[in-house]
Amino acid sequence: MTPYKVIVVDDSAFMRKIFSDLIEKDPAFQVIDTAVNGRDAVEKITRLKPDIVTMDVEMPEMNGLEALKLIMAEYPLPVIMLSGINEEGMKETIIALESGAFDFIRKPSLTYSQHIEQVGDALLEQLKAAMSARERRAAFKAEEQKKQQKQQQNTEDLTTLTAASAPSKVRRTKPEPVKRQAPLSKKTEAAAKRQENGLEPKREKLVSFMPKPPQKPLTVEESPAAPAYAPASSHEQRGDIHQIVAIGCSTGGPRALKAVLEKIPAGLSAPVVIVQHMPPNFTKSLAQRLNSFSGLEVTEAEHGMVLKAGCAYVAPGGKHMRVAQSAGGRYTFMLSEDEPVNGHRPSVDVLFESLLPLSGLKRHAVLMTGMGSDGARMMKRLYDSGVNSTFAESEETCVVYGMPRSAVELHCVSHVLPLQEIAAGLVRAVK
Repeated sequence: MTPYKVIVVDDSAFMRKIFSDLIEKDPAFQVIDTAVNGRDAVEKITRLKPDIVTMDVEMPEMNGLEALKLIMAEYPLPVIMLSGINEEGMKETIIALESGAFDFIRKPSLTYSQHIEQVGDALLEQLKAAMSARERRAAFKAEEQKKQQKQQQNTEDLTTLTAASAPSKVRRTKPEPVKRQAPLSKKTEAAAKRQENGLEPKREKLVSFMPKPPQKPLTVEESPAAPAYAPASSHEQRGDIHQIVAIGCSTGGPRALKAVLEKIPAGLSAPVVIVQHMPPNFTKSLAQRLNSFSGLEVTEAEHGMVLKAGCAYVAPGGKHMRVAQSAGGRYTFMLSEDEPVNGHRPSVDVLFESLLPLSGLKRHAVLMTGMGSDGARMMKRLYDSGVNSTFAESEETCVVYGMPRSAVELHCVSHVLPLQEIAAGLVRAVK
């Protein structure tokens, strides 16, 4: 098998060497070149046409975010961002994920060799996932094209068959005989003459104007001006909620969350709770970024925080997030540093499991793009317990069709939708 071609981009010669060595530990990948900044990267990508790129976020002349936007516009391919842990680097990493980057890796601490090895393992896992996802999407598109071509051929065959079976001669129909008007009676003829001579007024045809029946008043559902959701009441804004939307996602999640949250109107009569697989600190930047364009108030969840309708909450990186009902009847967050579940902390399964006993709430569960199967097992339990609705992003729009596929295969998804339709589906469900 020919190895996948990789270009490593970093302004540090030392980091370029480290990442090149880590990547080439796996014979499935070959580093064909390196670049010192974004401008250098764009030129080499255009010329060498690699299969995948690792891209440092902060670089001189042209940083990784600027280069990524050019690459996605001119030569789209999987890009894995290499991010530092400073605040500016985290913000730019989140924007990069929205702009089309496949995923990101935190740069290793050079003090600990074990950390470098861990980063190397995670990087290789992402490289393999990116290549697998690209090949799967290519196969999916090829299959869709075959279906379209087959449908087109069937349509053309049907048209040809219809034309062939049509009669070759046009049948001529005999014209209908002209109906002759019956002669007027003598009495009618005399009356007509009197009218012509002005001796008798003409009788106009009377037209009856019956009043129209009153129209049925429009109901809320029929009215075109009716909102597609029920705005949160003052009680819900104080924390007396009756519904909840829970979303889980991983690779490709920031872009998917942006697409969904920007279409959900302010005043949604339910809180939205989110688990996105992401390290500590990055989730705060993610929440801030989502808040900048969403009608909902988006924030990072805190322990003991009361859930409110019209708000969205992102689980903090490195902590599991559960929803619990307090003694006063309100719903609050419980955060913990329990062991990872499915290799993740936060875990979608942990969040979904916490919703199982909350039967007083109408619960809506969503799984979007991501590697693995986190969330699918507990979505199945929610579904079997009679949860109100379950959603999964369809393969056609997933960056990685892993988590949603696992749920679909467990037959626990009531709505499989492309990304652009998930927000509308949720709004209808919460209505």
